[in-house]
Amino acid sequence: MSMFSIFSVSGSAISAQSQRLNVVASNLANVDAVAGPDGQAYKARQVVFQTTPMGADSSAGVRVSAINENNTPGRRIHDPGHPSADAEGYVTHSNVNAVDEMVNMISASRSYQNNVEVMNTAKTLLLKTLQMGQ
Repeated sequence: MSMFSIFSVSGSAISAQSQRLNVVASNLANVDAVAGPDGQAYKARQVVFQTTPMGADSSAGVRVSAINENNTPGRRIHDPGHPSADAEGYVTHSNVNAVDEMVNMISASRSYQNNVEVMNTAKTLLLKTLQMGQ
């Protein structure tokens, strides 16, 4: 593995973590969402990563292979006066767990920061290598 492939690996990881952060932001924005006119509440989404093996071009990394919906039923709260209440008087909320999403956000943010640090370290090492030849 060459020193330049480090940029490819870290770049793919940064891109994947960026997508994860976008999904987490969407989930957090819909924590208190109630069922829409179709009767379906927002469902939390989770990012699935897949490694990209080293091939003929010696590039490896990670990519987002899928974004899955969590099919756990949402919270049902009895509120017959609510405009979105069903025939039984229950309002269905999203199944997003704010605590889990905050943990996901912190994890994705740290992974993103770590990969930026890897790229900065690789850049510094390459610059020092070039300075040795002067």
